[in-house]
Amino acid sequence: MHGEYKVPGGKLVVVDLEERDGRIADFRLAGDFFLEPDDALLDIDAAVNGLPIEADVATIAAAVRGALPDGAQLLGFTPEAVGTAVRRALVTAPGWRDFDWEIVHDKPVSPRMNLALDEVLTGRVGDGRRRPTLRIWEWDENAVVIGSFQSLRNEVDPEGAAKHGYDVVRRISGGGAMMMGANSIVTYSLYVPASLVQGLTFADSYAFLDDWVLQALRALGIDATYQPLNDIASPQGKIGGAAQKRLANGGVLHHATLSYDMDGEVMTEVLRIGREKLSDKGTTSAAKRVDPLRRQTGLPREAIIAKLEETFTNLYGAVPGHITPDEYAEAEALVESKFSTDAWLRRVP
Repeated sequence: MHGEYKVPGGKLVVVDLEERDGRIADFRLAGDFFLEPDDALLDIDAAVNGLPIEADVATIAAAVRGALPDGAQLLGFTPEAVGTAVRRALVTAPGWRDFDWEIVHDKPVSPRMNLALDEVLTGRVGDGRRRPTLRIWEWDENAVVIGSFQSLRNEVDPEGAAKHGYDVVRRISGGGAMMMGANSIVTYSLYVPASLVQGLTFADSYAFLDDWVLQALRALGIDATYQPLNDIASPQGKIGGAAQKRLANGGVLHHATLSYDMDGEVMTEVLRIGREKLSDKGTTSAAKRVDPLRRQTGLPREAIIAKLEETFTNLYGAVPGHITPDEYAEAEALVESKFSTDAWLRRVP
């Protein structure tokens, strides 16, 4: 069995192993990481050999950590990364390059249509009618997109939203509210089969699915990092956040919004951002929470999107694609039956 795990912001961890009588055998660790002393590699191999095949990431990591000699240095990986690679080997999880990827960057549509497309395309990837896809959003209206489980009245100030021309819509994924000004953010959605994230914890899958974005942002000169659970940040502040939804048919939606040119003062008038939420981010000003990409790069929004597409294509061999007429039709019907209804918007009042 063979498993691989690319540590977000770190190195590639590769494992090969066999199973004998319900236990791990012939375990071998490899990768482009750094490890001192050299023979600590043998200690790690010995620690994993003999573990039950049911061992979870925490159990494997504890065994590795306990076997390391005093003063051992692991650079670019962790004992938990070894455990994740082992779990992916045991469930035979495929890698990114095992799929044929498509990038979609089509015409602007309404915020509600973008949300409906997310549900439609995730479902189609899950049931095999569409190959795994990266889609870049485009729209020409301002909107506040609240998370599936958020209270409408607690998150949005209706007077502020009306004053600044922001529609309010609800998405199918969890997480927090996003103020999405037209041409002021960069939003993308990944539609992937559940097999891609097999062997990963739900939390680890966030960083795994956004590692390519960190690489693209670093190529633009931004010191981007992933902050658990779902934030993308730089030393100057938060850049954006991600959210997920997993469908019963095996489709996984992972989407993220990156701020390009956010007006923090408008945000405080549109969103009801409480002191408690601000305090856990280590700041007393909502305007300082979002760090626009335009200020960090000096580039137009289109150039940043082009770098994202270029990076994804180079890493995973993606080809350009489009949303089909029947996918648009299915999404339009879903807008009418769900995303434009008061019942959906106010399902958590």
